[in-house]
Amino acid sequence: MLDLNIFSWPVVGKEIDKIIPYKPIVNAGIKEAYFKPEGCIVLQRDFIPCDLVADYDLDWKTLVSKASPMSYEIMDACDPLYILYTSGTTGAPKGIVRDNGGHAVALNSSMEYVYNAEPGSVYWAASDIGWVVGHSYIVYAPLIRGCTTVLFEGKPIKTPDAGTFWRVIEEYKVNTFFTAPTAIRAIKKEDFDGELFRKYDLTSLRYLFLAGERTDVATYEWASAMLQRPVIDHWWQTESGYPMLANLAGVGLIPVKPGSAGKPMFGFDIRILSVDHDFMPPNQEGAVVIKLKLPPGCLPGLWNDNERFKSSYLSEFPGYYFSGDGGYRDDDGYIYITGRMDDVINVAGHRLSTSEMEEIVAGHYAVAECAVVGCHDEMKGQLPVGFVVLKHSYDKQPDQISHELVAKVRDTIGAVAAFKTVHFVERLPKTRSGKILRKIIRAIADEVPYQVPSTIEDMTVLDEIKWVLHKK
Repeated sequence: MLDLNIFSWPVVGKEIDKIIPYKPIVNAGIKEAYFKPEGCIVLQRDFIPCDLVADYDLDWKTLVSKASPMSYEIMDACDPLYILYTSGTTGAPKGIVRDNGGHAVALNSSMEYVYNAEPGSVYWAASDIGWVVGHSYIVYAPLIRGCTTVLFEGKPIKTPDAGTFWRVIEEYKVNTFFTAPTAIRAIKKEDFDGELFRKYDLTSLRYLFLAGERTDVATYEWASAMLQRPVIDHWWQTESGYPMLANLAGVGLIPVKPGSAGKPMFGFDIRILSVDHDFMPPNQEGAVVIKLKLPPGCLPGLWNDNERFKSSYLSEFPGYYFSGDGGYRDDDGYIYITGRMDDVINVAGHRLSTSEMEEIVAGHYAVAECAVVGCHDEMKGQLPVGFVVLKHSYDKQPDQISHELVAKVRDTIGAVAAFKTVHFVERLPKTRSGKILRKIIRAIADEVPYQVPSTIEDMTVLDEIKWVLHKK
């Protein structure tokens, strides 16, 4: 047995047309970390091995060959199981703590009642294992329930084609499939008429579940028509660890309303409140909150930051957990999630902080001020877009500065940030007190109606923003 504080990581990952070396990223992270592990277990990939650091890096296959069976460790229900960092509105990620006991109970019950997954069935969550869906529904929930879980490396398209998901479902006889709407949109774009889809036998498949972002009506209708079996949207967060809104396949499906994530999961008393903390009537949008206490499985707090836990989730609406999302409830009790109410955007199911990106962009030597907002994207839901005012003292070509800003965000956050578009403007719309009107910039970019506040400093700036966007 190794008595070490160790960190495990594969050496490289495969993308559609490139190889991504993970080890240099891990080395850089360890170098910056306050807590430094005593060793690093490395899984070598045959197609591009890396050099191991002597007396520090440990080869996975070598360790497995020498390993012997171990007994399990008894944990208290409230002992931390893992810490998973998610975007924060201040630019500093929040360490979501997951406990052992409540987490196991919640995941097992969700497998039975939400997903109708029986022991012995095959469950596939096509997600990133480092994201909460991967933690909850690639690793823990299927194994706790006694299901076979499928671990997949690849994309829904171009690995090698848009039939990849259907090929895996046929090969492993998948019964329950869970992915993000972005993946289905990508397949729809590449194989709209289903020529690749019809090549595979999907008789094993019972359900398609979608989450991570709102499932738009067009995507739902295409998937339903293609699969001819239930397509079920549901809503949850890193903080909850499992669904809060769902259509319970294990209890009996209720009629689907496209655009809605269903009704509250048992244990979640979900309300829609106004900014003045009043209950919103049906079909009127407000803040989506959950009346305390939270059920088992939800976060018990943030790692080493109880004050931020209170300020981020519990202070805005006393007596309630504030999800950060807006939405409304219809006359039949179905809830519709309309999007984030803060600066956290949803890029292909990944929650990312635009303020964090803004801080990175603002740190560039040529940038006088900037705003990063999440703009609508047909494929990924939202994409971050930068609006940058340059210092007059710098005469570099904008294309070069744009390239540097994109690289700076990618190097700091990673490719998942999907920050690729920078618009250079003479000034940004602000209130007279100096607050940048980011919501109006987003509305102009998305070409949706907006209301100009009476406190705006200069109305003509909005026309400048429109001109910069429309000229491209």
